[in-house]
Amino acid sequence: MEALGGYPVKSSAPKVKRLTVLLSMTVGVGCLFLLQTQLLKPQKPVDFYSFEVKDAKGKTVSLEKYRGKVSPHHHEQTEAAYGSLQELHRELGTSHFNVLAFPCGQFGDTEPGTSSYIEAFAKSTYGVTFPFFGKIRIMGSEAEPAFKFLTDSVQKIPKWNFWKFLVNPEGKVVRFWRAEEPMESVRQEVAALVREIIVKKRAEL
Repeated sequence: MEALGGYPVKSSAPKVKRLTVLLSMTVGVGCLFLLQTQLLKPQKPVDFYSFEVKDAKGKTVSLEKYRGKVSPHHHEQTEAAYGSLQELHRELGTSHFNVLAFPCGQFGDTEPGTSSYIEAFAKSTYGVTFPFFGKIRIMGSEAEPAFKFLTDSVQKIPKWNFWKFLVNPEGKVVRFWRAEEPMESVRQEVAALVREIIVKKRAEL
């Protein structure tokens, strides 16, 4: 917190000096009270992994568990996209890479059913093993804060499902792909970041 005002002006009058110190202490206690009662706005998360979200079963999950890895995030997937992302998830493993799925039903009736139903359907039909989170909104005042961080980072709002965002190990968005862009581009970018992580870890040994 920035200091409120400058240092007290030196005074020859002890009473004035004591009054200044007392006022400074009062301001400090007042600020602590505001923080305790949460009247001040909470500190804005500095990266994607600072957020908490709901998983498909409604349990709160901290995205901090994915820090240090590369993470692409996406909306509803077609059969081909599910297959491609699952293949990528399996090839690169979860030590350095994770696919995180955030279903969204704001584009027509493209994501019917509950979050748990969507997760169960994707896993039983397409054999996916990457994490699914609760259905979110990405537009409007009820937009999921974690996903709003992604869209704010690239200054773009998805026009339809299948958008993908690539988040680096530090939680910063480094790339996004629209629905019509090829998965091969995603594969190349992710593989390059994973190689960087491995090289860095080896250098630190």
